[in-house]
Amino acid sequence: MKIVQEGSNVYGVAETCEALGVSRATYYRRKKGLGRSLEGQENKSTRRLSDEEEKRVLEFLTSKRYMDKSVAEAYYTALDEGIYICSQRAMYRVLARHKAVRERRDQCRHPEYTKPELLARGPNQVWSWDITQLKGPRKWLHYYLYVILDVYSRYVVGWMIAERESAA
Repeated sequence: MKIVQEGSNVYGVAETCEALGVSRATYYRRKKGLGRSLEGQENKSTRRLSDEEEKRVLEFLTSKRYMDKSVAEAYYTALDEGIYICSQRAMYRVLARHKAVRERRDQCRHPEYTKPELLARGPNQVWSWDITQLKGPRKWLHYYLYVILDVYSRYVVGWMIAERESAA
């Protein structure tokens, strides 16, 4: 920022900021002492919760009664009882600062199922079947071709043609 201040005496703030690739708004914010300091640290907001209040919020949200509830549910339950700790958004900020933001309800975890694999080491061990529709001699007339295959040799073990599909 010193370079911008020295250059602004000669060329003006707008030209110096443009030459250095710095926004004029950033220059004026830092000149007033707002925003990030030169070391890259953010200035603390005056409305931010104190460390003691933050600890109280964290204890509240991780207590046995509220640990399995969402932030909104814990917030409104406390309000119903006449207790106001802080806003919901502040609760989320506290949880984020302590790396505790996640899905807080119990979730059902479904195991990954593997696709069944037909493995045959010799003929006539595993058979598979298929049903295919075949066009007939007239429009809207078709037949069903049932085929039974040997998985190992891929030979047709049996087949049948039927006019309608049937489980039998």
